[in-house]
Amino acid sequence: FLVERLSQWGVTRIFGYPGDGINGVFGALSRAKGKIEFIQARHEEMAAFMASAHAKFTGELGVCIATSGPGASHLLT
Repeated sequence: FLVERLSQWGVTRIFGYPGDGINGVFGALSRAKGKIEFIQARHEEMAAFMASAHAKFTGELGVCIATSGPGASHLLT
Protein backbone atom coordinates (compact mmCIF):
# COMPACT_ATOMS: atom_id res chain seq x y z
CA PHE A 1 0.00 0.00 0.00
CA LEU A 2 2.80 2.43 0.92
CA VAL A 3 4.68 2.01 -2.35
CA GLU A 4 1.49 2.20 -4.40
CA ARG A 5 0.37 5.41 -2.63
CA LEU A 6 3.80 7.05 -3.04
CA SER A 7 3.70 6.15 -6.73
CA GLN A 8 0.25 7.73 -7.07
CA TRP A 9 1.60 10.91 -5.49
CA GLY A 10 4.29 11.06 -8.18
CA VAL A 11 7.27 9.85 -6.15
CA THR A 12 9.94 8.46 -8.48
CA ARG A 13 12.86 8.07 -6.07
CA ILE A 14 13.39 7.27 -2.41
CA PHE A 15 16.71 8.02 -0.75
CA GLY A 16 17.73 6.17 2.36
CA TYR A 17 19.75 3.73 4.33
CA PRO A 18 18.34 0.20 4.77
CA GLY A 19 17.81 -1.52 8.09
CA ASP A 20 15.88 -4.39 9.66
CA GLY A 21 12.88 -2.28 10.62
CA ILE A 22 12.10 -1.28 7.03
CA ASN A 23 12.91 -4.48 5.15
CA GLY A 24 9.22 -4.87 4.32
CA VAL A 25 9.26 -1.58 2.43
CA PHE A 26 12.29 -2.69 0.43
CA GLY A 27 10.54 -5.95 -0.39
CA ALA A 28 7.54 -3.97 -1.64
CA LEU A 29 9.82 -1.72 -3.72
CA SER A 30 11.40 -4.73 -5.41
CA ARG A 31 7.98 -6.24 -6.14
CA ALA A 32 6.80 -2.92 -7.62
CA LYS A 33 9.07 -3.58 -10.62
CA GLY A 34 10.74 -0.20 -10.93
CA LYS A 35 7.83 2.12 -10.13
CA ILE A 36 10.02 3.82 -7.54
CA GLU A 37 13.81 3.82 -7.59
CA PHE A 38 15.69 3.37 -4.32
CA ILE A 39 18.98 5.21 -4.00
CA GLN A 40 21.11 4.10 -1.07
CA ALA A 41 23.02 6.79 0.78
CA ARG A 42 26.08 6.30 2.96
CA HIS A 43 24.11 7.41 6.03
CA GLU A 44 20.73 8.85 6.95
CA GLU A 45 21.89 12.47 7.06
CA MET A 46 23.00 12.22 3.44
CA ALA A 47 19.67 10.64 2.45
CA ALA A 48 17.85 13.66 3.88
CA PHE A 49 20.14 16.05 1.97
CA MET A 50 19.67 14.05 -1.23
CA ALA A 51 15.86 14.07 -0.89
CA SER A 52 15.89 17.82 -0.25
CA ALA A 53 18.10 18.51 -3.26
CA HIS A 54 15.97 16.24 -5.44
CA ALA A 55 12.85 18.19 -4.47
CA LYS A 56 14.50 21.56 -5.04
CA PHE A 57 15.97 20.75 -8.44
CA THR A 58 13.15 18.65 -9.94
CA GLY A 59 10.04 20.12 -8.31
CA GLU A 60 9.00 16.58 -7.33
CA LEU A 61 8.47 15.27 -3.81
CA GLY A 62 11.68 14.48 -1.94
CA VAL A 63 11.36 11.26 0.05
CA CYS A 64 13.83 9.66 2.41
CA ILE A 65 13.54 6.52 4.52
CA ALA A 66 15.33 5.17 7.57
CA THR A 67 14.68 2.90 10.50
CA SER A 68 13.12 4.15 13.72
CA GLY A 69 15.23 5.15 16.68
CA PRO A 70 18.81 5.97 15.67
CA GLY A 71 17.92 6.11 11.97
CA ALA A 72 15.18 8.67 12.60
CA SER A 73 17.41 10.83 14.77
CA HIS A 74 20.07 10.75 12.06
CA LEU A 75 17.48 12.00 9.54
CA LEU A 76 16.76 14.93 11.84
CA THR A 77 20.45 15.75 12.10
